[in-house]
Amino acid sequence: MPNDFGLITLEEPLSAASEAYRTLRINLQFASLDQALRTLLVSSVGPDEGKTTTLVNLAVVMAQAEQRVIVVDCDLHRPQVHLFFGLKNETGLTDAMLDERSLQQPALQATTVDNLRVLTSGPLPQRPADLLGSQRMVSLIETLQTQADVVLFDAPPIMAATDATILATRVDGVLLVLNAGQTKREDAQQAIERLQKVNARVIGSVLHNAQAGPTQTY
Repeated sequence: MPNDFGLITLEEPLSAASEAYRTLRINLQFASLDQALRTLLVSSVGPDEGKTTTLVNLAVVMAQAEQRVIVVDCDLHRPQVHLFFGLKNETGLTDAMLDERSLQQPALQATTVDNLRVLTSGPLPQRPADLLGSQRMVSLIETLQTQADVVLFDAPPIMAATDATILATRVDGVLLVLNAGQTKREDAQQAIERLQKVNARVIGSVLHNAQAGPTQTY
């Protein structure tokens, strides 16, 4: 799918790619049979590998399956979730990190998809990793879990910043997105090793930009 901020699961719901996202949703459900998967971080090895595209389309098909879904844009370097849903990004995650009222009542925005809300990034901070690793982030995650069946976090690439590795310790699982023909095998291995060192639960990977749509391994 081209990076034009389109949602193929809405624009072409009968396409092979949309069906692949529904299969991904089902696979994640089976992956969480032994351990609850209510908070999921989606990241990639490097930039421009399709992590946000994967996350927002996964969010759509989860919401279409009548799950209450919240998407949180934790990529405080290159936030893009708001672009996919046509939302404003004046307030969001960073406000919750700095203001007690916003922490208790995050600025969730409704989307055109029933059951799906978004917490955009908000203004970009100088030290993103400090915010994501703070106790306030733990509190925010707890608050969001009371309002949704599943919370999806879009994080920066693993090899580009420490943010994703830090946040990976706060969630139930990590889904790693790889790009067909772009992600190098040795880089992917290093990314997995970084996650394993902090005892993150890597539940699987998604191959983005494959000819038949996103494919998954677990």
